[in-house]
Amino acid sequence: VDMVDRWYAKTATNAPTIRAHAYGLLRTILETARTRDRLIALNPCVIRGAGSTERKVKPKPATMDELAIIVAGMPERLQPMVLLATWCSSRFGELVELRRKDVELTTRQESDGTTIEEGLVRIHRGAYRVNGGWEVGPPKSDAGIRDVAIPPHILPIIKAHLASKHVGPGGDALLFPADNGGHMQPSTLYRHYYRGRAAAKRTDLRWHDLRHTGAVLAAQSGATLAELMNRLGHSTVTAAMRYQHAAQGRDRAIADAMSKLVGQ
Repeated sequence: VDMVDRWYAKTATNAPTIRAHAYGLLRTILETARTRDRLIALNPCVIRGAGSTERKVKPKPATMDELAIIVAGMPERLQPMVLLATWCSSRFGELVELRRKDVELTTRQESDGTTIEEGLVRIHRGAYRVNGGWEVGPPKSDAGIRDVAIPPHILPIIKAHLASKHVGPGGDALLFPADNGGHMQPSTLYRHYYRGRAAAKRTDLRWHDLRHTGAVLAAQSGATLAELMNRLGHSTVTAAMRYQHAAQGRDRAIADAMSKLVGQ
């Protein structure tokens, strides 16, 4: 215990998030050594709260006008990426690994004969930077594997993007490829995004805050905590919430309600 405490006291003291993640990883490894491998009798990671960090500055969601300015300031091929990051609360790693086969577009008939178009994005993988390259794997947690209903108001843009020259014809074609056809580098996206957010006078708005904005919009649309967890791919510390799933039909209602906010 003393050895771990001394290591924690001098590790990444000026980077609380990295420090918390490192401690949390060490605690998980040692817990596996204790419970599964039976190599140690006790887990020496006993500092309460050391594996978590509280964000000092809470992100301020983007407004509809700000979002519109940001999207307009992006190249055409990246505009749908901003929209999916926001309205489907997708992470960067999830977006750069999205492929044509992960988008499902369907239609259904209402009782009055009206045809309704619907869309679904399947987030089952993510791409992560490892040693200067890319590694494709599952999302950050089991809860991260999810199907997210696309709000109707952005469906035309997603459909146009799929029909454009920016996406290859095959099912494995990336939705947002780099110029060389591989995964897009973060620097490529940020170079354009920073200009867009500057035009919106929101230089504080990080890319990840678009996901936060989408969560707030979903909450305003009436989503319950469990439904938000399902839409964002979040899990909680309790097993009960980890395995609580939102109904598919309710997720569609949430997506429809989110689109209605645009007209307010």
